[in-house]
Amino acid sequence: MASDYHFEYTDCDVLGSRWRVAIPNKPETCTGLPDPVKGTHCTFSCNEGEFLDMRTQECQKCVAGTYSLGTGVAFDEWDTLPIGFVSHGISMNFGDTHTNCSNSTWIPKGDYIASNTDECTSTLSYAVSLKKPGSVAFQYFYPDNHMFFEFYVQNDQCQSTDSQRRWMKISESDWDYHFVQLNSGNNVLYWRTTGFSLAANTAKPVLLKNIAISGVSYTSECFHCKPGTYSDKPGAARCVPCPANSYSNKGATACQPCEADKYSGTGSGTCLQRPPCTTTDYFYTHTPCDSSGQTQLMYKWIEPKICSESVEGAVQLPASGEMMACPPCNPGFFSNNTSTCEPCPHGFYSNGTECSECPAGMEPVVGFEYKWWNKMPSNMRSSVFSSEYRSMERSTGWEVAGDYIYTTPSNQDSDYMMLTLTVPGYSLPHSLSEENERVQLSRITFVFETKCTADCKLYFMAGQSEWSNIVESWSGSMGKQSYSYLIKSNNTVSFTWGFQRTGIFSTKNEYSSDYAKIYSVHLTNVIGGVASECRQCALAAVGSESACVPCPPGHYMLNGTGVCKSCPSNTIIRPEQAIGKQACIPCGPNTYSNEGRSACMSDCTLALHHKGEMLNYDFFPLANVTSFQSSPRFTSKGLQYFHHFNVALCGAENRALASCVENVTESKRDVKGDICQSTVVPSEVRGQSVVSSQPFNIGDTLIGVTTDVKFDDISSLDGNFLVESELPDVIFYYRSRETTQACKNGRSASIRLRCDPTVTLKNHVSLPSNCSEGTCDGCSFHFLWRSQYACPLCSERNYKEIVSACIQGIQRTTYVWQQPLRCTGGVSLPPQKISACVTLDFWLKFGVSIGTVAALLLITISCYFWKRTRKLQYKYSRLMMTAGDKECELPAADSCAIMEGEDAEDDLIYLSKKSFFTKIKSFSRERTSDGFDSVPLKSSAAQEMEMN
Repeated sequence: MASDYHFEYTDCDVLGSRWRVAIPNKPETCTGLPDPVKGTHCTFSCNEGEFLDMRTQECQKCVAGTYSLGTGVAFDEWDTLPIGFVSHGISMNFGDTHTNCSNSTWIPKGDYIASNTDECTSTLSYAVSLKKPGSVAFQYFYPDNHMFFEFYVQNDQCQSTDSQRRWMKISESDWDYHFVQLNSGNNVLYWRTTGFSLAANTAKPVLLKNIAISGVSYTSECFHCKPGTYSDKPGAARCVPCPANSYSNKGATACQPCEADKYSGTGSGTCLQRPPCTTTDYFYTHTPCDSSGQTQLMYKWIEPKICSESVEGAVQLPASGEMMACPPCNPGFFSNNTSTCEPCPHGFYSNGTECSECPAGMEPVVGFEYKWWNKMPSNMRSSVFSSEYRSMERSTGWEVAGDYIYTTPSNQDSDYMMLTLTVPGYSLPHSLSEENERVQLSRITFVFETKCTADCKLYFMAGQSEWSNIVESWSGSMGKQSYSYLIKSNNTVSFTWGFQRTGIFSTKNEYSSDYAKIYSVHLTNVIGGVASECRQCALAAVGSESACVPCPPGHYMLNGTGVCKSCPSNTIIRPEQAIGKQACIPCGPNTYSNEGRSACMSDCTLALHHKGEMLNYDFFPLANVTSFQSSPRFTSKGLQYFHHFNVALCGAENRALASCVENVTESKRDVKGDICQSTVVPSEVRGQSVVSSQPFNIGDTLIGVTTDVKFDDISSLDGNFLVESELPDVIFYYRSRETTQACKNGRSASIRLRCDPTVTLKNHVSLPSNCSEGTCDGCSFHFLWRSQYACPLCSERNYKEIVSACIQGIQRTTYVWQQPLRCTGGVSLPPQKISACVTLDFWLKFGVSIGTVAALLLITISCYFWKRTRKLQYKYSRLMMTAGDKECELPAADSCAIMEGEDAEDDLIYLSKKSFFTKIKSFSRERTSDGFDSVPLKSSAAQEMEMN
């Protein structure tokens, strides 16, 4: 029977021919199958709304309730993953760290499919064989720059799409459309995402829907319309969604209306019971002012209205029509006869009542200032996005309420209530020089308040589109407060406030009473803006008139005169309007003002007194942009990341600044300054070694270079960097003008340079031990930079001389550094000195000669005194002998003194008998056995006898 088999085509041959063959529905269940017949050419295809009838091999129109793309396939139902699609997570390994990503896949959500939101890489792929060139088209929603999102195609040779075209752009407001041409043959389509949200908040997923592929050879059947859509005529190429409050089943030819007590949204397959109306189902607003300056208080149901007023317990819509006095016009506007607010002409200003021309010598301060909310401004719009990012039919996310604009109740607590302000660009006033790089391009300031009973969150985003970079966010109830954001680029033209009552998806609205209010918004220097005041400007004669001009660099304006006067030397001018002498800001210690008098600089040199000595430093080898990073950190999934820092320490005015980029999206946001930080993740995604995100400035203004551990209310955490030598640390202090919710006075940084001759690397920078991210509070950053180039320049006091011995009449003087060496560069060691000298041999001979002479002299003196002593001994002996002969008599007085004539007599006797040396020789021999000399003595009696 014909129902037991079906027809298929064989593969095409080299000539493009194929055969139609019959295939049993169940193997070996029937016989007598039709013989194969010649099939259509491989390039044959049917038109949209048609299918190929395999029995007749002719194209037939699809019946009502079905559709066909002709030569394509479409995927618009995502209750489950369609056949042919494959999704898997790619596990990542970073050294010893392993991340399990097996569960990080794309998830079908009914009307669309959503990507992963963690830091894993998730891929969705589909393989298709095209018999002729075709295309792929799909819709996507890509709101978060913390996600990588790429789409590429690989062919038979595994060649991928051009790498520059594969990266998707951030969605500006709603679903975007993407179209790519495909070549004939096998094609594999890849959608790949990687999350890099390292903060506590999870990244928003990428959404895909309505994928259509054309170029297949044929389609042998038509597809039934999915529930919520229909086709009422044969030959439909697509199905039409059912309108609100109606529904349809699969394959419907028409939509059915919902019952009176039920409702449905557009494209719904079922109807839901209407809940009773509550106070959260309506909101209040004001009508435009009438000619008498009155406005009506109006109550309106939130559209589309899904509640029922007739159900028991339902509330009724309050009566409208209460008359109230109109608020005044916003500054820069005036009220005309039609009771509407019109902008003042160029050159005029107003406080909201009437326009006045700026006096001579003054110019209007152009911008937008909204503080009265009787009507939604023309450059602002409101919208609602559900928690799953589907655009809703309603646009009443925010409503004006006279003194403020507030968030209206939502259908679901997880919906995003969006308010967007768009401007064409910015232009500096004439009184501010565009050449001054420190002049702020623009600033937005707003006053807001939130009241929450759940985990609500208010986001503030700035960039080129509605879904831009999240600048700041506030969680929970916040009292009335002001926030300012500095605008540095003309590309920042869109500002969005998004309020979400809870991040947990729910179809209920338990927290509809939670709200966010914005009381005022002030944006400066806007092209096409209006003026609320005038400011003094310097005047320059142009023909017969005068025009506003900026004061020359380094000049301030005398208040009320328009006369420019020079600031004192080594001062800079405030970036904002420079009026009065207080606009001159002196540069900090060891810094100087640049040529434009807009910033203080350091030329990388420093001279300071320390303990009575002058220390000179040259930090020029450290002047180039230097990079370093914190120790590795890990997310809950095990993803490794670092805090990456770039520093431009010092140098000339035109030096390269430190730059930190965000390379997750095509926008590649770049932040420049003296010190900046970004968060980097090692990855091979996108063909680059690291993924960099969340860049911000730590310091863009140098405020001083000193050895003080505290300067201008910035402490350098002296206790975290213990002193290691007697040399002082040189500290560079910086500030950033950017303010955040946590850092209301901006961020600051201190870089402590420490002399360490053992460190030759130029990026040996360490972070505080108890603050591993470089900061303990997120606002003040501290770094210790060890380097040999942080040492003072060497001088004569840093070396000593060593003198060698005199060798062969030559003596050498060598100079060496004193240890430990605590200097670098500066003076060099003097060369070795060689000088003539007298050797040791000469002095030895001289000493021997002198010694010999001294010895002879000593011997002579000794002999002389020895002779004198002997004479005394002789006389003493005579005296004793005389005393012996007269034992019974007292001895006669005899004198030991030399009598007159004795010396001559004795000398004559001895000289006549022996020579001097002969007497010495005889004296040495004439000794008795007891060791005394034998000397003949004569008594006085004997002498008398001899004389007689």
